[in-house]
Amino acid sequence: MKQYKALPLVFFFLATMVRADAIVYITDQVDIPIRSDKAFGNNIIRSLPSGTELSILQITDDNAWAQIKYEDTVGWIIASYLSKDPPAREELKKLKRTHNANKLLISKFQSEKEELEKQLVLLKQENADLVVQSSKSQAEKAHIEQIYQDALKLEHENERLIQETLQLKTELQLAENNTQIEKDTRLRNWFIVGALVLFFGMVIGYIVPGLVKRRRY
Repeated sequence: MKQYKALPLVFFFLATMVRADAIVYITDQVDIPIRSDKAFGNNIIRSLPSGTELSILQITDDNAWAQIKYEDTVGWIIASYLSKDPPAREELKKLKRTHNANKLLISKFQSEKEELEKQLVLLKQENADLVVQSSKSQAEKAHIEQIYQDALKLEHENERLIQETLQLKTELQLAENNTQIEKDTRLRNWFIVGALVLFFGMVIGYIVPGLVKRRRY
C-alpha cells in the first residue's frame, strides 16, 4: 500500500520535471497602463500597446517610475517597461514593410529595366537604319555633287558656245555687209559700163554715118 501511495508523488515529480524542462516564450504584445500617479491602484488613465513611441518628461530618483507624454495624455508608467530601442516585433514589422517596399521597388525597377532594354533594342535598330540611310544619303550627296560639277562644266561650255555663236553672228553680219557692198559695187560698175557702152554706141551711131556720107562725096 505504501508503494501505491508513493506513485502519485512520483508522477507529480516527473510531471514537474517535464514542465521545468519545457521551452516557453514571453510575448511582448502586451498593453502597458498609464497611471495618473506613480503608484499602483485604480488610477489607470489609458493603456498603450507595446511599441508605442512616448516622450519622457521625468524619471524618479530610484528609476522605478517615469512621467511620460503621449499625444495629449500625461501620466506615469513603470520605467522598466520603457526602452530606448523599439521592441523586436515592431522592428520585425518595420523590416517587413521595408522588405515589401524593396520588393515593390525591385519589381518596378525590373519592369523599368525591361522597358529600357526594349527601348535600347529599338534605338539600336533605329541607329542601324540611320547608318544605312546616312550611307545612302552620302552616296546621293556624292552623286548630286557630281551632277553639280557636270552642270557647271555644261554651263561653262554653254557660255563658250554662246560667245562663239555671237562671234560667228558678228562675222556673218560682216560677211553679209561685205557681200552687199560687193553686190552694190558690182551693180554700180555694171551700170557705169552700160552707160559707157550706150554712150559710145550713141557716139559711134552718130559719127559713123557722117563719115560714110563724106567718103561718098
